[in-house]
Amino acid sequence: MSDSLLKNRVRLKSIVKGTAFTPLSFIWEWVYRIRRSFYEYGVLRKKTFKVPVISVGNLSFGGTGKTPTIVWLADWLIEKGLTPVVLTRGYKGQLEHSSGLLKSGQKFRLNPFDYGDEPLMISNKMKKGAVIVGKNRAENLLKYFSEVKPDVVLLDDGFQHLQIYRSYNIVLFDATMPLNLYKVAPLGYLREGMSALKDADAIVISRADMVTKEKKDKLIVTLTEHFHHRPPIALTRYQPLGVYDVYDKYIFSIHELKGLKAIAVTAIASPESFYSYLESFGVEILEKVSFLDHYFFTPEDVNELLIKASQLSAIILCSEKDMVKMKRVSLDSRILFTKVKVDFISGEQDLVNGLSKVLRLDSVNQ
Repeated sequence: MSDSLLKNRVRLKSIVKGTAFTPLSFIWEWVYRIRRSFYEYGVLRKKTFKVPVISVGNLSFGGTGKTPTIVWLADWLIEKGLTPVVLTRGYKGQLEHSSGLLKSGQKFRLNPFDYGDEPLMISNKMKKGAVIVGKNRAENLLKYFSEVKPDVVLLDDGFQHLQIYRSYNIVLFDATMPLNLYKVAPLGYLREGMSALKDADAIVISRADMVTKEKKDKLIVTLTEHFHHRPPIALTRYQPLGVYDVYDKYIFSIHELKGLKAIAVTAIASPESFYSYLESFGVEILEKVSFLDHYFFTPEDVNELLIKASQLSAIILCSEKDMVKMKRVSLDSRILFTKVKVDFISGEQDLVNGLSKVLRLDSVNQ
């Protein structure tokens, strides 16, 4: 079969697929539009709390960097003398459909199978405050409010969680996501239509250092077409903090990975971004092992990885989120993880100004 004929067949299949899914995408988008308008006009009631609620969410499925952004935001609030409480679902944890409380500074070894990987990772990084886990977030906040006494609540993955009134909406986008996927499912990778951006107070574009300026500019143009106003737009990247072992002990700089042989394993929403990140520092990835997001590693999984590592004379590298679960299975010294933090390329001050206004912080102390 000629190349031109093959390309035409692929193009035809794409058109047929798009035509078939268009009605479903249209219905999906309007269901979310109607739902959002019901909350906007009071048909459905939002629960309000006596402290500011800041939502960190997205429009797309998958990872956009919400957890590192929550960690950055919690650190910033603590520096301002505030006590933050993170309200999160604890996806796939045993407490997802009930409730659980993680207080910062807890020394005993908590189980990610109970709380979920992301809540445990966030809690481990918070100097003060707490993380409340459970699907019924408003009820759980009421349950623990008097115990944790928050100055501000951070609503993790909250842009579609309209049951709680929020004072400020931060919406994240992954710069590496192809622009042709900015359509509502099943045509694309969006949970709801871009019209929802009318409720955004700030936009954060993560992994902005991993794409060209042309790609960033096109994404910003795509987003701004749907604004009723012009919220601040911040661009971020991940700043490497080093390579650590299962005991959270610093081993060496991320730059010392250059030339090392590794098996890269991850259970996150954007595995290719993780692999590209490692390769940018010169890691020789001998094998890429991807599990579903939030997957809980089994002893069999880890044993197989360790056998391969021995055969290939390689280390095992995973993300910080994966290590929360990995070290419940094995404390082998060959398993290492990379630690990163959010670093702003641009727009940090505009974001901080907006947050400070909502939180009524003295602008002199920003």
